[in-house]
Amino acid sequence: MSYDRTETTSRTAWRNWAGNVTARPARTVSPASVDELSAVVRRAAADGLKVKAGGTGHSFTAVAATDGVRIRPDLLTGIREIDRTGSPATVTVEAGTPLKRLNAALAREGLSLTNMGDIMEQTVAGAISTGTHGTGRESASIAAQVRALELLTADGSLLRCSAEENADVFAAARVGLGALGVITAVTFAVEPVFLLTAREEPMSFDRVTAEFDQHVAENEHFEFYWFPHTGNCSTKRNNRSAGLPAPLGRVSGWVEDEFLANGLFEVVCSVGKAVPMVIPPLARVSSRVLSARTYTDIPYKVFTSPRRVRFLEMEYALPREHVVEALREVKAMVERSPLKISFPVEIRTAPADDIPLSTASGRESAYIAVHLYRGTPHRSYFTAVERIMIAYGGRPHWGKVHTRDAAYLAGVYPRFAEFAAVRDRLDPDRLFGNDYLRRVIGD
Repeated sequence: MSYDRTETTSRTAWRNWAGNVTARPARTVSPASVDELSAVVRRAAADGLKVKAGGTGHSFTAVAATDGVRIRPDLLTGIREIDRTGSPATVTVEAGTPLKRLNAALAREGLSLTNMGDIMEQTVAGAISTGTHGTGRESASIAAQVRALELLTADGSLLRCSAEENADVFAAARVGLGALGVITAVTFAVEPVFLLTAREEPMSFDRVTAEFDQHVAENEHFEFYWFPHTGNCSTKRNNRSAGLPAPLGRVSGWVEDEFLANGLFEVVCSVGKAVPMVIPPLARVSSRVLSARTYTDIPYKVFTSPRRVRFLEMEYALPREHVVEALREVKAMVERSPLKISFPVEIRTAPADDIPLSTASGRESAYIAVHLYRGTPHRSYFTAVERIMIAYGGRPHWGKVHTRDAAYLAGVYPRFAEFAAVRDRLDPDRLFGNDYLRRVIGD
């Protein structure tokens, strides 16, 4: 089969969204069907090349990097089927479909995912494979909403996986890191579209940490941001509403979400990068700029926000009962160090789920995410935070910067060996391997 239409053979550099990961694939292919994809995988195996699928590059790790064959899923997009007869209803979507297109298409059909993260640029396969999540008292990550998936394996065959069919593969592949094969389609549970009321409110660090458990218990979705070098936080509470839509006004929404949260914030970050000593006073001012606001809209317009300022991120999942203690340690560490941190620290929650490599696998979890503006030296800050996280048995987000290896991860994931066994069976020759997977899962 010829791939003149979809294949690039020059070793053009690929970079992720943040610009911290670069790779030079031997060839890049954009198959337009599962049959073409199968032929690509078989040919790569015959040529002795590794295979990795990569979407929009929103992972901060090298999980999708390869010097072999890079599969772009650009042509494997769109909704295959909506089934309203089941409980829950489901939507089956091609794996390369960006979440933002899925969300818009579902809204037109009067449907919605139950929960989602705050960024929707990723492909559906990339989002579930790395454990992308939002925040929720009872509603879990995007991967936990998957009811079935299709997986193209190392021999070029297609496995259909669900709780009833190839159940062990289904359990592992929902957060599969691209280590088990190439996902070609995903079936999500969906529900009739609903309204969420978002209440955003400034709050002191001392108050929000003292009341954290109360806020989590009283709200369907609770998260907050702490601004380093200050005692200030911004909280967000999302709850279902039986009232009428009351979306953000076009002008007020633009001012807060585009001008302040993106445009002005990028200026502040750029100045801080050039002159780090101005970061603390700028933080004290900027942390007071965003005011309280309340609005009601359909889910994806409440859960997600534009993120135009590029950054590096590290995020750890902790047992929920330890998150406040760990965050206070992070704050104390920043205050006694010479570090100058311009990005807020984000805290979210998730219920326990049953996915072997989910960061919430088997335990109620809370997340601490730290960020730095792109191009800013990050090792000192991330290393200091990571040291705190691992003391609490933290699990790093698979798509965000961390230094953990298979020996550590096997100790914090009780079902780690189960995942490794599925991988050994499906990909014994490591056709879908790369350096990142070798570090975090092993040879």
